[in-house]
Amino acid sequence: MRLRPLRLAALVLALAAPLAAQPQGLPRHVPGTICYTPQGWCWAVYPGPAGTRCACPANGLWFQGVLV
Repeated sequence: MRLRPLRLAALVLALAAPLAAQPQGLPRHVPGTICYTPQGWCWAVYPGPAGTRCACPANGLWFQGVLV
């Protein structure tokens, strides 16, 4: 019976790991729908797989980032 607490702890850690990897300050979203740049973030013009390159418009410029 001692395995249950261990299994529960492993499950909690496995589910929490993707949340910890995301940049702070982002709204809840489906992975691959937010473009994150050093200047900030925007909703992806073309959603795709997380980690794919993207760009956000700001002040008439486009800033390179990655989908998260």
